[in-house]
Amino acid sequence: MSDDRLVIDVIDNGGQWTHREWRMLRYLDVDTQILSNTTPLDELRELDGLVLSGGAARVGLTGELGNCAAYLGLDIPILGICAGHQFMAGFYGGRAREAPKPEFGAATIELLGGGGPLFAETPTSQTVWESHNDEVIEAPPGFRVTASSESCGVQAMENKSQDRFGLQFHPEVNDSEYGAKIFENFVEICRRAR
Repeated sequence: MSDDRLVIDVIDNGGQWTHREWRMLRYLDVDTQILSNTTPLDELRELDGLVLSGGAARVGLTGELGNCAAYLGLDIPILGICAGHQFMAGFYGGRAREAPKPEFGAATIELLGGGGPLFAETPTSQTVWESHNDEVIEAPPGFRVTASSESCGVQAMENKSQDRFGLQFHPEVNDSEYGAKIFENFVEICRRAR
């Protein structure tokens, strides 16, 4: 194990695929572990990045995702997936709500403005895997929407400094065509930030 490996941990918000997010990072030779969202800030390792996992219906809306608000105060790149994305949007002043049409299964997203660094080297139109009852309806101030779909306007977002990213879909699931590339891009973003 070389000393220059990136350290990117996964915060478990009760999502069904949290272990897949961890595994994706392992495949990319990242030093990673899964931590409970109640882990105190002072017990975190020195991190290069963080993933806020998905979770059960409504948890991203309640503002009660353990210590996720504290984690968002860290000066490292953070990727919020599904409930993590919804929580991030609300935390920074955006809006999320119960989805009028919950999505479960394959969906097509369209990248906006090139999609930003998280979507580097992926096509403008791509198939992703959805599993959500709630959705972001308004990106926070200082964020831009980087992908949308027919049924969900904020499939992905990033902040201006490109160190906060949110995805409504699940890149860790095999059915997301370019999910592995998205994780690779996030790791590269963390490497550059280091």
